[in-house]
Amino acid sequence: MTTVRAPAALTEPAEPVGRGWTAALSLANGAIWVGWFGPLQILLASQAKDFAPGSGTSKESLLAWVTGAGAVVSLLANPLFGALSDRTTARRGRRTPWIVAGSGGGALALLLLAGADGPWTMALGWCLVQLTLNAAFAAVTAAVPDRVPRLQRGAVGGWLGAAQILGVVAGTGLATAAGGIGAGYAACAVFTVVGVLPYVLAYEDLRLAAEDRPAWSWRSFLAGFWLSPRRHPDLGWAWLTRFLINLSNSLVLLYLLYYLRDRLHHADPDQGVLVLTAVNSLTLVATVVFGGIWSDRVGRRKPFVVWSGVLMAVATAALAGWQTWPGAIVAAAVLGIGFGVFTSVDFALMTDVLPTALDRGKDLGVINVANALPQVAAPALAAPIVTYLGGYRVLYLVAAVIGLAGAVLVGRIRGVD
Repeated sequence: MTTVRAPAALTEPAEPVGRGWTAALSLANGAIWVGWFGPLQILLASQAKDFAPGSGTSKESLLAWVTGAGAVVSLLANPLFGALSDRTTARRGRRTPWIVAGSGGGALALLLLAGADGPWTMALGWCLVQLTLNAAFAAVTAAVPDRVPRLQRGAVGGWLGAAQILGVVAGTGLATAAGGIGAGYAACAVFTVVGVLPYVLAYEDLRLAAEDRPAWSWRSFLAGFWLSPRRHPDLGWAWLTRFLINLSNSLVLLYLLYYLRDRLHHADPDQGVLVLTAVNSLTLVATVVFGGIWSDRVGRRKPFVVWSGVLMAVATAALAGWQTWPGAIVAAAVLGIGFGVFTSVDFALMTDVLPTALDRGKDLGVINVANALPQVAAPALAAPIVTYLGGYRVLYLVAAVIGLAGAVLVGRIRGVD
C-alpha cells in the first residue's frame, strides 16, 4: 500500500532551525520595523509641521489623519498578503517573493514619501508604506510556523521580538541622525532593503507545488478571512487575549506625555517620556528572549502569558495608585518585564493554535489585527475617560482591568498546555 506524504510546505516542522536562520529572519523583521518607525517617531511629525499651515488644520490633526489612514491600510493588508503568500507557488517559495517585493516596494514608498509636497501626497505615501511593508511582515511572520518546531518557537519569537524593539530604536536613530527629512527617509529605505538580504539570499524557502494549491474561488478566498470562534475556539480565545493585553498597553502609552505634564507636573515631560521609554525598552529586551527560551524548555505557554498579563496589570494599576515620578519609573520597568515575556510566548502560543498549515500566513495576518486594532480603539476609549469620567486614575485602572481580563481568558484555551 502506497503512503501519500504531505508536501514539506504543509507539514508540521520537526527539524530545529539554526542560529543563522534565526538571526537572518530577526534582522529582516527588524529592518521592516525600521521602515515603519523612522517615519512614525520623527519624519511624519516633521512633515505634518511643515504642511499644516497651508492645509487649514493643526499639525496634530494632520498627523492623526495620516497615521489613522495608514492604520486602516495595515489592518487590511496584513491578512490579505498573508493569504496571498499561502497560495504562492513561485520557484523561490511561498514567503520569500513577498519579503522581497514588500521590502523593495516599501523602500520605494519611503522615497516617494520623502518627496511629498503636501498633505495628500504625504497620506498617499504613508499608506503605500503600510501596504508594502505589511506584505513583507506577513511573510516573515508566517515563516516561523513554516520552519520552526513547536518547542523552539518561544526562543525564535523572543529573538524576533528583540529585533522589533531594536528596529524601532534604529529607525528613530536613523531618522534623527540623517540630518533632514529626505535623508532620513532614504536612510530608512536603504536599511529596509539591506536588512532582508541575508535571509532571502542565504536561506531557501519551502515551495508549494501548483497541484497542492486549492482551486481558486473568490467566495472561498474571502470567506477564509472569517475564523469562526465556534469552529476554532482556541484561536478565538488567543486572539481576544492578545487584543485585550495590547489594548491595555496602548491605553498606558497613549497619554503618557500628558500624564507626566498634567498629573505628575514633571519639570520636563518630554525628557520624562524618553527616560520611561528607555527603562521600559531595557527591561523588555532583557526578558523577551529569556521568556521564550524558558517557555520552550518547560514545554508550556499559558502560565507565562497569564503571569506576564497579571504583572502588566499590577504595573498599570500602580500608575493609578502611586502617582509619583519614582512610581512611574517602577511601573515602566515592570511593564517592560511583563510585556517582554508576553511578546515572545504569546507569539509561540498563537502559532500553536493555527488551524491548518495551508492557511498559516492568512491566519497569522488575522491574528496580527489584534496588534493593530488597539491603536485605533485606544484613543476612542481613552479620550472620554480622561475628559469626563475621572481622569488618569480611572484611565489606568480601566487599563489594568482590561489587561487582567486578557490574562485570565488565556485559561479558556484548551489545546495548548
